[in-house]
Amino acid sequence: MEEAYKEGWLRAIGVSNFYPDRLVDLCSFAEVIPAVNQVETHVFCQQRKAHEYMAKYGVQHESWGPFAEGRKDFFANPVLNEIGRKHGKSAAQAALRFLLQNDVVVIPKSTHKERMLQNMDVFDFALDEQDMAAIRELDEQESLFFSHYDPATVEMMAGLQR
Repeated sequence: MEEAYKEGWLRAIGVSNFYPDRLVDLCSFAEVIPAVNQVETHVFCQQRKAHEYMAKYGVQHESWGPFAEGRKDFFANPVLNEIGRKHGKSAAQAALRFLLQNDVVVIPKSTHKERMLQNMDVFDFALDEQDMAAIRELDEQESLFFSHYDPATVEMMAGLQR
């Protein structure tokens, strides 16, 4: 990838699921630091420590699953709904705005045109510190899907499980 980047075939190199320990390792030995690192990030798993290390090494934090794939009744969450109502927005818009204000790139998934439009309509308001603090309290600091630190999970994802 680095050779392709240096030869101009690529504009940037990105990685996915590089948590702080692996990101520091990669950045310490790579010639080209990744431009972006996509990790599970949403209001229930905010990745504050990972974000801190990405910022330290100049890697843009990008969320995969900014809506937690609807888990934990995401769209019915009372905190997100209350903050959304306060700003004339939905719970989803409040959550996206929270991530954006924390310098996290979001690419929300939807197959519905009206929701796609709603997901883009998050630049005409800002959350205040009270809103931000309330959403920070939702952070459970663990994945809603699986642990990247679990060797069996890594083997399964890599297709190495026997």
